[in-house]
Amino acid sequence: MRARGRRTAALAGGLGVVLALAGCADTADSGGGATTGGGTADASELEIDCAPYEEFGDLEGETVSVYTSIVDPEDQPHIDSYVPFEECTGVDVQYEGSREFEAQLVVRTQSGNAPDIAYIPQPGLLANLVRSGDVVPAPAQVEANVDEYWDESWKGYGSVDGEFYAAPLGANAKSFVWYSPAAFEEAGYEIPQTWDEMIALSDEIAAGGATPWCAGIGSGDATGWPATDWLEDVVLRTAGPEVYDQWVNHEIPFNDPQIVEALNTVGEILKNPEYVNGGLGEVQSIASTEFGDAGLPILDGSCFMHRQASFYQANWPEGTEVAEDGDVFAFPLPPIGDAGTPPVLGGGEFTAAFNDDPATQAFQTYLSSPEWANIKAQVSGPGWVSANTGLEVDNLVSPIDQLSAELFQDPEAVFRFDGSDLMPGEIGAGALWTELTNWIANDEATESVLTDVENAWPTS
Repeated sequence: MRARGRRTAALAGGLGVVLALAGCADTADSGGGATTGGGTADASELEIDCAPYEEFGDLEGETVSVYTSIVDPEDQPHIDSYVPFEECTGVDVQYEGSREFEAQLVVRTQSGNAPDIAYIPQPGLLANLVRSGDVVPAPAQVEANVDEYWDESWKGYGSVDGEFYAAPLGANAKSFVWYSPAAFEEAGYEIPQTWDEMIALSDEIAAGGATPWCAGIGSGDATGWPATDWLEDVVLRTAGPEVYDQWVNHEIPFNDPQIVEALNTVGEILKNPEYVNGGLGEVQSIASTEFGDAGLPILDGSCFMHRQASFYQANWPEGTEVAEDGDVFAFPLPPIGDAGTPPVLGGGEFTAAFNDDPATQAFQTYLSSPEWANIKAQVSGPGWVSANTGLEVDNLVSPIDQLSAELFQDPEAVFRFDGSDLMPGEIGAGALWTELTNWIANDEATESVLTDVENAWPTS
């Protein structure tokens, strides 16, 4: 183990994290250029308590390979966040990102060239790799971290047939409505706390001659996926998490009356010509509008609201201030029924290991710790968050990321993983995209499109 001097400062919140906190430099842009403020820390100035990794033995000179879909420029903060672990242990973490990750990971495992660790964004892919004998169970240290620092639903998504394999890594929150704080203030509108209040606000906006909503589900070969998020969010709110789980697992038919009700509720917004499509066209224009462009009419007042995930912050033009008192911000998609904590729909990656070497297990343990989550937050710009409850929200740069973390950490909030990512690929990334696009573009009936998806569900 390397010996070195240590400048330390205790991280706020009593996490027991030993960090040397560097000064933060202001940054101007995030992703697509939206201004959020804040800054990043120098990874070389951040240190951790090395004790948890000493139990894995002398790791000096060992290497751990990491394979992921996260590529330039988002890869560098990940690489930087490994430095304290490397300094502690002497392990060399070798990072490889690929835009062909999903396909190539399967090829590599089948050819005996698996990485040590992969960041897997789909629990279904994780389950396939586990059942093919490629992924090994997570060590006790990782499981202990997940039990302490994550909502139990996250552990379930990293488990297969009752055994725990992969800890969560990053996360994204999808249940947001973007708006212009200035436009709301000027018009005297308040952020709705319930679905009924949101519909009443939409009616008020429409009655005043404006268009309340803008939307777009275009995404090349993946056109339709934003509509799946709308449906999943509403199923959680109208039918509840238990029915959501049954639906995702095909324990009830895809066209169950409760799902029909949910999609009809979505249609009360997306298929209402009085509500959409502000600045972009008629209802049918939703199907052809690229999702990245769909919220932009908020900036010129052509619409007032746009439902999209936290990661949409990267799509605002350069110079757009993303803040509660800025040019744009977001509020949680409200619950349906009584006011309260709304459910949270989201996604994320899971750290799967393909061997049980000590260095691999030590690195898995590091990635599942609050220490890593806080370091990653400090070396990253906007657009990254974790559902690790040991993450100090103030370490996140973006106000939207901070709001996401607060939702993830709310003990009253029900979290569910993106349903289409849990369904068989031919459904979640196939029939469902196609049928929801037809539902909007061709005004097909709710029952018809859901029945078509039900009929496409694989029999084995």
